[in-house]
Formats: sequence, C-alpha cells, structure tokens
Amino acid sequence: MDLKDILLNHRSVREFAQRIVDDSVIKKILNAAIRASNTGNMQLYSIILSTQPKIKDELLPLHFNQMMVKQAPLVFTFCADINRFGKWCKLRNAEPSYDNFLWFSTALTDTVLAAENAALAAENAGLGICFLGTTMYNAEEIAKILTLPKGVVPVVTMVAGYPAKGVSEITERLPFQAVVHFERYHDYKDEDIENYYSELESLEKMKNFVKENNLENLAQVFTTVRYPEESSNLFSQKYLDFVKKSFRI
Repeated sequence: MDLKDILLNHRSVREFAQRIVDDSVIKKILNAAIRASNTGNMQLYSIILSTQPKIKDELLPLHFNQMMVKQAPLVFTFCADINRFGKWCKLRNAEPSYDNFLWFSTALTDTVLAAENAALAAENAGLGICFLGTTMYNAEEIAKILTLPKGVVPVVTMVAGYPAKGVSEITERLPFQAVVHFERYHDYKDEDIENYYSELESLEKMKNFVKENNLENLAQVFTTVRYPEESSNLFSQKYLDFVKKSFRI
C-alpha cells in the first residue's frame, strides 16, 4: 500500500473480525515499532503485546469496558521505560540519573514514536487499529496486570486486527491552516476560531451529540460530558502520582 494512502486515509477501527493475525505480520509490526526514531538511540520504551483472553479480560474494565479490547486479537500497550537502560548503565559501572521529569518526557516521546510506527505498519498489512487514551487514566492498575517494574509506565494502548465490517468513515480533522504555522506561532482571532470549527460543528453527527446531551453547542459536549473538569483533574493527579512513584521524581 502507498504510504500517502495510509497516512491520508487513516481511520479508527473499533470492531474486529475473529480472524487470526499471522505471526509474520505481528513481527513486521513490532520490528517497525523498534525502528522508530528515538532519543540518543536509547529506545526508552517497552511494548507489551497481549493476545490471551484472560489478560484482555483483566484489561477491559481499566479501558472503561470498551469491547474492542476484548474483541481485537492484538492489544499493544506502549510503555515509557527507563528501567532497562538504567540496569544496563549500572552493570557497566555508569550511574544513571534519569529519575526526573525530563527523562520521563524523553521516554514518553520515544514511546509515542514507536506506537505510531506500529500503527502505520499494521495498516500497511491490512489491519485496522485504534489508539486508546484510557491507558493514562488507569496506568497503575494496568501496570500491575502487566507486571511492570518501577521505571516503566504505560502511555498508550493500541488495539489491532482485521476490520469486522467494510471501510469505516474517516474521522474529521481541522483544516490545514488551523494547525500549521509558518516561521512563528500566530495566535487565533475569534473569527479564525469560528471559521476553523464551523465545518466540524455543522456535521449532522455533531449536531446530534449536542441535541442528545441537551446542550447549547459542541464545545460544551467536550467540557461537560466527554472531558469534564472534575474527572480530568482526578485522572491527571492519579497519573502524575503514579509517574512520580514509578520514576521516583
């Protein structure tokens, strides 16, 4: 498949056929992830691949019972990992000093780059994928199920498999000029915001979201229903506490 087609036609797949993914395909996905760009060639991440029903059943409630976790044949948990590199340093009489926020951010970046490479390789192989943001919400519980040691923190989960149905629709995106800045950041005027979000707000499914929740507009759906302040603060603090404990920041 052409890379341009993969990039421009990406769509999230949430329903999967009960079809086994060949080991050779899985290896290609993982090898693509390993070849991702990373900081200083340290590869400060680890990838946990879960295929067993028992493990997926345990992970399911931690991802808010999104059934694709159970249905997808492949569940990848991408983790920021300073544990492995730190152990190597100590074995070589080199004392690592990576228990700080900068190094968590570095490992976080490496992890996301590897995850995106895996996604591209999976789609190139004809699989559908979906990233789950719920990983950060229950990272400590996920870490226990996956037996992650200190210095290893779950960042994002990707489910993958052959799509159960035909081609799913492409998720809408903001227009080019809304997110691209040349030379310097150019702040948005009110009329810019109105213009950039008008197409999104005019979609019938978005209007239905607003109507179903008895709200005035789409922005209120995000701030009061999907990502309300109380739960955002709760999960933010929960994740921060676990990162501090795991990385000893």
